[in-house]
Amino acid sequence: MSEDYVNNYTPTPAPTLSESELYGPTPYDINFGYPLHEESLQTPRLKIVPFVPSIHAETYWAHVGHRPELFKFYPFLSRTLPEFLTWLELNQRRNPHQIFFALIDRTRPDPAHPTWGGSLAGATGLCRASPAHLVTEIGYVIVFPEFHHTHVSKEMVALLLRYLLQLPNASPPGLGLRRVEWRAHPGNGPSVGLAERMWFKRDGLLRWLWVLPDVLRDMGDKGREGDPADGKSGRHTRALSVCWDDWEGGVRDKVEEFLSK
Repeated sequence: MSEDYVNNYTPTPAPTLSESELYGPTPYDINFGYPLHEESLQTPRLKIVPFVPSIHAETYWAHVGHRPELFKFYPFLSRTLPEFLTWLELNQRRNPHQIFFALIDRTRPDPAHPTWGGSLAGATGLCRASPAHLVTEIGYVIVFPEFHHTHVSKEMVALLLRYLLQLPNASPPGLGLRRVEWRAHPGNGPSVGLAERMWFKRDGLLRWLWVLPDVLRDMGDKGREGDPADGKSGRHTRALSVCWDDWEGGVRDKVEEFLSK
């Protein structure tokens, strides 16, 4: 090794969270690097609110914990509620460029949770939100099977597009981003189809973007022998986007028309 430099990097061990840390601080700090415009994230039929583990996690897990097939197109899989909460705390809440949302269907009251103003219908998030480059990705989308083929999925996308691409001085206000991404497993036709119906354009295929855990091995392709992930499969990702010029060029009007129905 050259005497001109050293490399003292050592991997940081994964943190271990106590049971109280799994649910985040009280009051729950969403720690998001952008303003949250609640009025931009709701219609009479759906509202998108921050996912608060102490409020939403038990109901969320009751819907998905026994259905691992719902996550077959994800690049990872939480097998227990503590695993999910650990991911939520470390990868989402503690990262100011990420946020996780709960989807509340206002057309279906939940007698067990009257203060919600509806039923928990699923969840979604924003990934890698960049104030420097004005870009983010809508990701980690999960709509419970009981809410498939309803208004939930499309209204979720429309509301997020309005929140993300509308200018800050508009009414209701947005974040004024320049690019909103949607990424999906190439085999996930419903996800790609939803994005395209909601005016996303295909950008291309991101090849070998993920190394998959063993539990999702069958959802990918065989990787290269001898590399650091030898024996683990990998997967490609379909990339789509709506950009500011799409928004100004007609998508905004389509979103507003859709949300006004």
